Amino acid sequence: MTNLEDYISNSFGITTNLAKSISHLFIEEQIKKGESFVTIDSRCNKLSFIHEGLFRIYRYNNGKEVTQWISTPGYFITELNSWLFNHNSRLNIQAITDSTIYTITKVNYHKINNIVTNWNQIEKQFIGHCFITLEERIFSFLSMSSEERYNLFYEHNKALFNQVPLQHIASMLGMTPETFSRIRKKQLS
Repeated sequence: MTNLEDYISNSFGITTNLAKSISHLFIEEQIKKGESFVTIDSRCNKLSFIHEGLFRIYRYNNGKEVTQWISTPGYFITELNSWLFNHNSRLNIQAITDSTIYTITKVNYHKINNIVTNWNQIEKQFIGHCFITLEERIFSFLSMSSEERYNLFYEHNKALFNQVPLQHIASMLGMTPETFSRIRKKQLS
């Protein structure tokens, strides 16, 4: 689980030995393309690190699927409302490709406090970084045109355009497939 250990060490600023101890709390899982990580109205009692594969986070609005996010290797996935507050999931999380994830249960997650003495402070900083990312995404929706959002996303996620159905990317960027297609055609010419 070297990439998980590296991520934990680098992202949380802890020693390699502590990262290794934390990584032992995770179990490896294989998720096939199309399988669900969690579904709406179920409980999500796990947090997973994506080693390989892609996941789509989505829900329904007025009968149509709306993609909230596409998660890639090197990031964590969970349904936060369910994970933190033990509520039923408001989102579906589904594998877009065959995937390998490292999963920690809530019980094992709470053991991290025994491994890293200042874990609560580290966790708070990590959540703060996540919140800033969310703020930036909201700001882009409020201040950028569809074309600007497309360009920004493309600049940072070029590979996804060949790995994910484009209608999912369009939905995530708040565009109709037609608008997305028009912008994409313009950019490719």
